[in-house]
Parts: sequence; structure tokens; C-alpha cells
Amino acid sequence: MHLIDSLRDLPPPPAGLLQSSSLFLDFDGTLVDIAPSPDAVIVDAGLRGLLAELGRRMGGRVAVVSGRSIAQLDYLIGPVAGMIAVSGSHGSEHRFDGVEDKPSRPASLAIVERRMREAAARHDGAIVEPKSFGVALHYRLAPGFEDEARALVQDLASEFGLAVQDGKMMIEARLPGTDKGVAITHLMQRPAMAATRPVFVGDDLTDEHGFAAAVALGGTGILVGEPRPTAAEYRLANPAAVRNWLAGEMQ
Repeated sequence: MHLIDSLRDLPPPPAGLLQSSSLFLDFDGTLVDIAPSPDAVIVDAGLRGLLAELGRRMGGRVAVVSGRSIAQLDYLIGPVAGMIAVSGSHGSEHRFDGVEDKPSRPASLAIVERRMREAAARHDGAIVEPKSFGVALHYRLAPGFEDEARALVQDLASEFGLAVQDGKMMIEARLPGTDKGVAITHLMQRPAMAATRPVFVGDDLTDEHGFAAAVALGGTGILVGEPRPTAAEYRLANPAAVRNWLAGEMQ
């Protein structure tokens, strides 16, 4: 994966980038600000309206691609999530045109969750987030727990044949074999997207596979946040800037 040097800042995306493109949007840190806990994010009516308008204008060429499960996205976004394609759990599950595609949940994740909760109980502020195809351990509110949390997840992943997913102040054990790049490649096979170029917008290290896949398919990536080494080719400062750019593209 080629990463652009962090010493060279990236330009903002040009106007008209979404013409003849398919749009893939990360959720946390991209459409909404990162919150202290996963259930504390704020999804306002303006964001729901923007996603609905994108769905109407782009005719099946919009998808949310997230590490969250589809069930979580449905809860947070509401009925608007049914108007666009959704890929959840780092590419493990997909839904478009009302049809869901997902594997069975590994039974080992119940054991993984229990052992994470036992460890988290010893650290105030540590949060365990069960997902459809993984379990995440958040240490944003318990920074002293980071080393132990990372070691625990590495051990659990090795023991049960799971993948390790790094993120912002969290680490996750999840179903192996998928990532956001896999999700984008899968969704780009849909007829509505197949003849277009992908544009992926994301903020986290978990989004780098998505940026790389978009570039490989003839599209591009947009990094959200501070400059860093990335496979993206453009940058926006924060979720507010993402929304402003998207609104401008709809004019």
C-alpha cells in the first residue's frame, strides 16, 4: 500500500469530483465527530437529510462503509440507512436494495467478549463494544489500559483465529479476511456502481485499505483530519468540512 508522505499536505477535493463517481463514506470521524464512547455519537437531522439527498441524487451510487455493524448504523442513522448501500463490520456484511449478505457469527466471539469484559472491569473508563462480527476494546477514557488491552486482543485473536483491527484509541478482534477495501471492491461490482470510479472518504487507519482499493479501481480517497501518511489523495479537516463539501457537490 503506497502512503503519501505526511510532510506534504493534501489539497481539498475538487468541485465535481462526484460526477460519474460512486461515493463511499466512513461513519465515525468522517460523518460524525468521534465521541468518548461508541453510543455517544450525535446524528442530527441535517446529516440524515444530507444522506437522503445523496441517495436520491446519485441513484444507488452511495454507501456507508463502517467498522460498526449494520444494526448499529440502522439505529444511529434511522430509515435513511435503507435508502443507500451499507457495508458494516469492516466489510463482513453488506446490504443494498434491501438484500443483506453476511456470514455466521463465530461462536468464539462470545468467549472473547467475556474475557475482554473481565479485563475491562479492572480499569475505570474501559469500554467493551460487541459487534456483529467482532468485539472492540476502547481505552480512550482509560489510557493507562492501552498496553494491556492491545496485548489481550492480540492473544485472543491468535487463540481463536481472528483478525486484529487497530483504530483510534481502540483495538478489535474480528472475523478475518475482510476490510474496508474488500467492502468497496465488493460493492463496486453492483450494476449501479460498476461503470463508475470510487471515491472513499475516511479518517482512521482502518480506512487505509479503502483508500488503496479506491485508487486501484481508478478512483481516489479523501482523508479526514490532520495530515499523516496515507493512500488518500485529498484531505478535509473534519466531519463539518465533509458535510460542507458534500452539500456543495449537491448544488
